[in-house]
Formats: sequence, C-alpha cells, structure tokens
Amino acid sequence: MSSIGDVLLTTPVIKAFKDKYPDAQIDFLVLEQFKDAITGFKYIDKVILFNKKENDGLSSIIKFAKTLKKNNYDFVFDLHGKFRSRIICATLGAKTYRYRKRAWWKSILVKTGMTRYQVDDTIVKNYFGAFKKFDIKYQGEDLEFYYGDNSKFLEYKNLPMLAPGASKETKKWTTEGFGRLAKLIYEKHGVKSVLIGGKVDIEKCNEIDRLSGGVCINLAGKLTLKESGAVLSLGKFLVTNDSGPFHIARGVKCPTFVIFGPTSPGMFDLGQNDTLVYAGVPCSPCSLHGDKTCPRGHFRCMKEITGDMVFDMIEKKIKWEE
Repeated sequence: MSSIGDVLLTTPVIKAFKDKYPDAQIDFLVLEQFKDAITGFKYIDKVILFNKKENDGLSSIIKFAKTLKKNNYDFVFDLHGKFRSRIICATLGAKTYRYRKRAWWKSILVKTGMTRYQVDDTIVKNYFGAFKKFDIKYQGEDLEFYYGDNSKFLEYKNLPMLAPGASKETKKWTTEGFGRLAKLIYEKHGVKSVLIGGKVDIEKCNEIDRLSGGVCINLAGKLTLKESGAVLSLGKFLVTNDSGPFHIARGVKCPTFVIFGPTSPGMFDLGQNDTLVYAGVPCSPCSLHGDKTCPRGHFRCMKEITGDMVFDMIEKKIKWEE
C-alpha cells in the first residue's frame, strides 16, 4: 500500500473476509510510515512492517520475504500489485490472488492527454475482486479507522474541520477557497474551524488562517495520525480534498464534503455522510493520482469551486443546532 487511503480502503474487504472465515489468521504487511492507518483494526491478527530504506534493493526485499516464509501462509492477497509486493509474493511461494488492474496503455493515453481518465470500478470493489474465489461480495461496507481514546480532544467537539493537504498539488483546493470558507462559517455561526494536516501542510494552513481573519484553530503538524482520527471523530463535518483525511473521516463516521478536481470521484463509494464537491469541467478527470501542475495550465477544476459555493452546500446539508 502506497498511501494512507490505500491502506484504509482495504478495511471493508478484510472485515468481510474475517466475518466469513472467523478462524482465519490475517497478517497485514504495510509500509512502516503508514502503520497507524491499520494498527488496532480488530479484524487483523498481526501487522507486519516494511521499511523501504532498509529494504531498498531486490536482494534485501527477497531477504525480508524469506523471514516471512516461515509463517507458511496458505494464501496471499496482493492488493498493491507493484514491484515490491510481487517480489515478496513470489518469494513466499503461496497461492497469490490479485484484482485486475487497468491496462497500462490506458494510463499512457491519459498521461499524454489523448483521453480523459475513466474509472472501471471503485477501489474498494476492485479489492473485493481479489477475493471472489472465496465468495466474498461487497455489500456496502464502509471504511474503519481505529484511533483509541478521543477524550483529550473534547474541546474540538462539533467544530468544523478543514483538511487542505493532499499528496499532489493539483488535488489541493485553493488556499483562498479554504480561507473564505472558514471566514463565512465564523461570520454566520460564530465558530472557529479546525485545520488538520501534517508538517508539510503547516505553511498552507497558516496562510488559510490569515485569509480567514484568524478564525481558525491550526493543528497542522501537531497531531499523529491516530490523534487526527480522534479529532475528526468529534468534528461537526470535514471539508477535504481527495486525500488521506477524507478516508480517515469516513473511517470515524465524520460527515465529509470532499473536493475533487483532476481525479475521479468514481474511484470511491460515497456514503450518506459524504457530499461531493466537483466543478465537472470538461477536461476533468485528467489524472489517476494528480500532478504537480495542471496539464492545461488553467486549473479550472479547482479554481471554479469557490468558498461561497462550498459554504452554501454545507448550509443545505448540516444542522448546526445539533
């Protein structure tokens, strides 16, 4: 798994498998930096950590896999399907199941701008495809995120949450949009918005707070992943990009307003608590994971979404008195 979202998106199929085969021993191999996304998940028996720096070559990956071979796994489900995971699966020698990934040439056509990105199915449903021989079927299961105790964050209960970060620049809604939204929320309801993010988001969150007129509570860079989940579990709602906080919020049942620009909303099954914010410009979606810059140079997919638009959507959906 190469992101927080990728890890959390496996939780529905793992739960479904464990429910059908309760005696199964399930071990979960994950990159060390994403361990907090899955530790504590009650349907997993053991979390195994993979350190990329310590295992950065073919020989070291094989050596690592050999340490797992003694576990004598009956089956391996490779939901990543990349070089490292394939080498590990081959070394383990157990029967391996994968889902069918999109053809490589389709990605090239999108990358070169010859066609728009089209989703074959949602990521969660694709993951279930790897388990079809075990009669595991998707029945609308949602993500789950274990965060432990949230009692030390009760001061943030029922406050609006904003998560302006993302793994790629083009997946980030504008700083001006977030700032305007926080200002409108404060002017109408008299409550400050909580900014959630990692250390890389501190500068952006500082600017959002400035643009809002200082009506934000900036927690960027101050929380662990588990703590972020605990705070989000208390939130009134979250406004977020197509990013990790979106999946965490779903996992803790926090209502979300998720903003999509260059990537496709069709990758995810949005629930009753999720509201899509999408400009739907003709050139979107143009990317699977987003890019450093807009390939057309105008960034309309995000710029055409204004703070006032998102605020109006929130007003129609959220009951502030509760």
